[in-house]
Amino acid sequence: MSRQDFTCIRQFRASEAGPVCELVHHTIDVSYSPVYPPRAVQFFKDFHSEAKIIERHQKGEILVVEKDGKVIGTGSVVGADILGVFIHPASQHKGYGKSLMQALEDTAVANGISEVVISVSLPSRRFYERLGYEIIENRTIDVGGAQKLDYWEAKKSLIKGES
Repeated sequence: MSRQDFTCIRQFRASEAGPVCELVHHTIDVSYSPVYPPRAVQFFKDFHSEAKIIERHQKGEILVVEKDGKVIGTGSVVGADILGVFIHPASQHKGYGKSLMQALEDTAVANGISEVVISVSLPSRRFYERLGYEIIENRTIDVGGAQKLDYWEAKKSLIKGES
């Protein structure tokens, strides 16, 4: 008997902070460890801690991608910032990230935001550029121990016809 996969994007529940944090940290380990030094990986984990997830939930909106009852992705909109966008490594390159980004952008528009900004990690630059994000600035954070975290700041107009 074959079973149809059921996937939805929905509002995050505060009770999901622990599992969402585990998803994010696993994704950071798999996707960021090959391209960032250890202190940068830890910086990402600290920036996306369970406490930070709860804080984003209180200040903005968090969405989750749920597939067959399991959370496989997440992202947040806080003001004009889109943050904490992660799709479980086993579910990447299947359209979930693109759908999540559309839902986050729709949420921003519903909140009166006409342009969003996002911090783009080394492994995700092509993904965001394909979605119409424009790199506006190179950024570096000194994470100590002669290690650095390189990323880009990007923006996207959510008004049709503007870039």
